[in-house]
Amino acid sequence: MNQSSQTRQKSGIRVLVVGAGFAGLTAAIECHRKGHSVTLLEKFPELKLLGDIISFGPNSSRIFQRWPGVAEQLDALSQRADGLVIKNWLGETLLKQTWTTEQNEFGIRFDGHRGEFHEVVYKHALDIGVDVRLGARVEDYFENDNEAGVVLESGERITANIVLAAEGVRSKGRKIVLGYDDKPKPSGYAVYRCWFDADEVAKDPDLQYFTNNGDKHVAWLGPDVHFIAASVKGGKDFSWVCTHRDEQDIEESWSFEAPLSDARKVLEGWDPVVQKILDKTPSPLIDWKLVYRDPLPTWISARRRIALIGDSAHPFLPTSIQGASQAMEDGATMAVCLSRAQAVATGNDGVQEAVATFEAIRYERVRSAQKTGEQTRDIWHKADFSAAKKDPQSLRLRREAWLLNFDAETYAEAHYEETARVLRTNPEGGIFGDTECGRKLHVPEGKEGYLEYNETPVNVASSVKTVEVLNG
Repeated sequence: MNQSSQTRQKSGIRVLVVGAGFAGLTAAIECHRKGHSVTLLEKFPELKLLGDIISFGPNSSRIFQRWPGVAEQLDALSQRADGLVIKNWLGETLLKQTWTTEQNEFGIRFDGHRGEFHEVVYKHALDIGVDVRLGARVEDYFENDNEAGVVLESGERITANIVLAAEGVRSKGRKIVLGYDDKPKPSGYAVYRCWFDADEVAKDPDLQYFTNNGDKHVAWLGPDVHFIAASVKGGKDFSWVCTHRDEQDIEESWSFEAPLSDARKVLEGWDPVVQKILDKTPSPLIDWKLVYRDPLPTWISARRRIALIGDSAHPFLPTSIQGASQAMEDGATMAVCLSRAQAVATGNDGVQEAVATFEAIRYERVRSAQKTGEQTRDIWHKADFSAAKKDPQSLRLRREAWLLNFDAETYAEAHYEETARVLRTNPEGGIFGDTECGRKLHVPEGKEGYLEYNETPVNVASSVKTVEVLNG
């Protein structure tokens, strides 16, 4: 499909996106696809290949597949293990959870280096004509009934029909939405993270499992700690993450460098294979503090011209494996809402209705998806390992259809009108009132997170993917 067929006739709606992470890039690309005029602002003067492993589930891979050539490039960079081996901290294998059934039912997923994936998506945005301004640091947001905008550090004011704040948990857009400054709180956990060339790993006979015969993915679980190692690109690269308890204050920063010795202390006494991985790991590590914010009552501004998307609105724990995917769903949904609202608008651009409808469609799904991160963390960190040996499937990653077999664009197209109609007739302020009446239409099957956590139990057998139980 050529690029011209991907972009509709120009809508006349000017969209200003702040932040060139995956939320911002997706919003920019999807709005461009729908014919909206997009400007993307990024505070950094250049974008570098930073980060380590990031995951995009089948629900977000569908979005990538609509962008010509992007999915193919990501696939070549992706981790392609056939499953996840789960061990206890002593190295006893409890189960192997395979992905064949999930991929057949839900579609492909992409796991790989954040910086490499980001470069692919960023270049695609440039190739299709998204206007990107690097080195544009936003200091403030503003809006009225007719437009919204930002003030840059330079003093320049930029206006548009709508502003999407996508610059992360410290977004300055949060203040205009909430009416006050809120600060992140420590979650009580942090993650040591790294990514490095696997040449040294491949030299150790005890680690060649990771580098021979394709990619591998192994998780070790211990008391309130988990360690996950993965080989990528056929064993060329190696990555590991270790989630552990941490109470350090994160008021000024949430990402630090840490000496390898810190991870050794956390993992003291663990499987000798883990110790050998540490021996091959370059120092320092990234020590990423997992920030927590109270769930926001709303993601949208009073005049419905500014919306928070991605981590600006709803940061996720890594154990959800959904933070990046939900950020992408935000962008795809907003692009649809802007087009659908404009099509029925009379005497205005329809943006205010689109913004209200966006929140109503997304809010409950995101809330439920966020809960899965806490649930997986607790399943792994509070495991009774004696009981887990008898029931190893209790430790499996829950991979459920309501979350993964989902197409944000199709869903928004199908449900826009009924949601907007409810909001228009809201007796408490119409589209400027609380969107709760619209949110109720979109409570997912996993309303409390994974299905087993629903107040009324449901049959979860259909959501359990193929699991091979191995004797350890």
